[in-house]
Amino acid sequence: MTRTNLLYLAIGALAVLAAVLGYNLYQEKKQADGMQINVGPGGITIEKK
Repeated sequence: MTRTNLLYLAIGALAVLAAVLGYNLYQEKKQADGMQINVGPGGITIEKK
């Protein structure tokens, strides 16, 4: 593997990492504010966001 190919590989890996982190941040911000009500085996839980 030549030095140039290794540089392209590193830049590509950083670009993929940035895309994944950006998508995760977008998904986290997209969640609605308000309350979340869950019904499960332990009963009802209410979370305020």
